[in-house]
Amino acid sequence: MDELISKKELLQKYGISYGTLYRWKRMGLIPEDWLVKKSTFTGQETFFNRELICTRIEEILSKKDVSPLTEIQKELGRKTEELPKLRIVTNSGDKLFYLSDVRDLIVTANGGQYSFIGEINKKIMEISEKEE
Repeated sequence: MDELISKKELLQKYGISYGTLYRWKRMGLIPEDWLVKKSTFTGQETFFNRELICTRIEEILSKKDVSPLTEIQKELGRKTEELPKLRIVTNSGDKLFYLSDVRDLIVTANGGQYSFIGEINKKIMEISEKEE
């Protein structure tokens, strides 16, 4: 759970309001799929990947006094699109994950479990090196 931060904790940490956070989300400064809904003993709460959201909030806060939010929106939108993603396609639909959120990809077969996250990360490195 250390890799996640609750919405409440995030708001307190950065001194921002609920309204501000959701305005940034509506603008696309914070991608919708960064919100993770989880059941807790008090009901359902919203969490974020700590590293992704804290980096993003700090970036927004450092730029908002010198650039309009629409300019920040354009810049951060490009950065979000560049993050490596894993798309899982099933008969029921598909789901997109940021690879930084994926802890492992395990296939169970023939009585064993086989991890593929290492191979995926190697492939991403190969792709990144080719693009440079």
